[in-house]
Amino acid sequence: MREHIRILGILNIIMGCLTAAIGIVALIVMGSVAGFLSASQADYSNGMAPSVIAAIGLAAAVFFLALAAPSIIGGWGLLKFKPWSRILMIIVSIFHLLHIPLGTALGVYGLWVLFSEDARRILESGGQIFMPPPAPYPAAAPPPQQPMYPPPGV
Repeated sequence: MREHIRILGILNIIMGCLTAAIGIVALIVMGSVAGFLSASQADYSNGMAPSVIAAIGLAAAVFFLALAAPSIIGGWGLLKFKPWSRILMIIVSIFHLLHIPLGTALGVYGLWVLFSEDARRILESGGQIFMPPPAPYPAAAPPPQQPMYPPPGV
C-alpha cells in the first residue's frame, strides 16, 4: 500500500502542475492579447478593452493556480507520509471526480487508496509502520508416493 500512496502523491503533483500550467498559459495569452490591443490602438480615448482582458487573464491565472495548490501540497504530503495529507487528499479526490476523464480516474484511484485501512494506518503513523508484503500461498503438498509394483507378499 505504501507504493500506492507514493503513486497517488506523484499523480496528484503532476495533475496540479498541469492545472497550474493552464493558469500560466491563460495569463500569458490574455496578457499578450491585451498588449497587442493596447499597442494597436491609435486613438487612446477608449483604453478599457486591454485592461479588461488583462484582468480576465489575471483572474483565470489566480483561479487555476488556487485550484492546483491543494493537489500539489497534498501530493507532497502523501510522498512524505504526513498524517494531514489523507484528509486533504480525500477532499481533493472528490473534486477530481468532476474533472472528466483523467481527473475522474485519479479521483477514483485516490478514494480507493485513501479509504483503505492500511493507508490510514500508514499515514497516521507518519510512514513508520512497516507493512510486510502479503505471504505467498503455501505450496501444495506433493501427493503420497504409491509404489509402482505391489509390495512382496501381497
